[in-house]
Amino acid sequence: MENIPDAPGSGTAPGVPRGHVLVVDDDPTVAEVVVGYLDRAGYDVRRAGDGPAALECFTARRPDLVVLDLMLPGMDGFEVCRRMRAHGRVPVIMLTARGDEDDRILGLETGADDYVTKPFSPRELVLRVDAVLRRGRGAAPGADAARAPLECAGLRLDPAARRAVRDGRELALTLREFDLLTFFLRHPGRVFTREELMREVWGWDFGDLSTVTVHVRRLRGKVETDPARPQLIQTVWGLGYRLDPAPVPARPDGPDGTGTAPPGAQATDADPS
Repeated sequence: MENIPDAPGSGTAPGVPRGHVLVVDDDPTVAEVVVGYLDRAGYDVRRAGDGPAALECFTARRPDLVVLDLMLPGMDGFEVCRRMRAHGRVPVIMLTARGDEDDRILGLETGADDYVTKPFSPRELVLRVDAVLRRGRGAAPGADAARAPLECAGLRLDPAARRAVRDGRELALTLREFDLLTFFLRHPGRVFTREELMREVWGWDFGDLSTVTVHVRRLRGKVETDPARPQLIQTVWGLGYRLDPAPVPARPDGPDGTGTAPPGAQATDADPS
């Protein structure tokens, strides 16, 4: 963990916070540094040292975003995230000291919008908080093209209201799932690599590409009739993913129902390279 230098200005008027952030970490040193950086960046920050205290803070005042440590005493970050999400959508960035990919993927599947592995750069964490909140608040007023409703393949998405509907049924999407679906709907029929999706949807030129893989899998679970044989968000073997604007019945020559994998290849979410 690095010392706290001067953080860049927030660009907001003095005394007007950029948002309310809840930091949950039982390590006082880590918490102090994170709180210090976010405070200097213009955020209103509250801090909790364990799961019950975090839920109490969450209930007392709903934050705009939660920075949540995975390894908490008594009640771990997974359970805290589940309980918070049971009361409504809130962006969550998980902190973890573990390098195990399974833990990172489980955090994303629990509903976290992002994760940062310790030791980390507090400056990078602030940038990720900025990015998550910026995307969550949608396009700036007046950006009509970015706010216009999108329709494709039985899906209707309203970026301004942050609502998505499939065949008349509203979809319960996380922040990143909504952003990912929005991006696909704006570019139907085009193949994107995981690197391109990481850059365009997450706004990063770096990061663990399994983040994209997990979010595609979770999104399929909510928009596909049969997620095991996806017809909307298709895997293009060796390349990436494509939203098909006119889904066709599954073909037997494609392991994921798309017919895009070469014979004998096993198509999985890990296929794109």
